[in-house]
Amino acid sequence: MKPLFAAAALIVTTLPAFAQEEAVCLPTEEAEAALVDWYGETPVAGDVADGHLMWAAGIGQSWTLLSYEADGTSCTLAQGENWSPHLHSDALVTMLLADRGTQG
Repeated sequence: MKPLFAAAALIVTTLPAFAQEEAVCLPTEEAEAALVDWYGETPVAGDVADGHLMWAAGIGQSWTLLSYEADGTSCTLAQGENWSPHLHSDALVTMLLADRGTQG
C-alpha cells in the first residue's frame, strides 16, 4: 500500500497547502509510517484537536495536518513547508479546517 500513498503524496505535495481538493486517506498505521519514513515528520505535541493532529519534520521543514477517522483510517487534510513552532497552535488547525470547508 505504500507505493499508492507515495504516488498520492507526490501529487498532493506538488499542490499549494490549501489547494487540495480531496484528502488522501489510508489505514492510520500506513499513513503515520509514510509520514515518518518518507518525510521525517513526527506528531507535534499538544496539537490533537477533534481527531486532528499536526505532524512536522522540524523547523523550516514540511508539515502535515492528519485527520483520524473512526473507521481506522487517517486522511491528509493539508500540508506545507517551512514549519515553525509558532504554527502549531489550535488556531492554525482551526484555520486549516475552516479553509478546507470553504473549498468544497
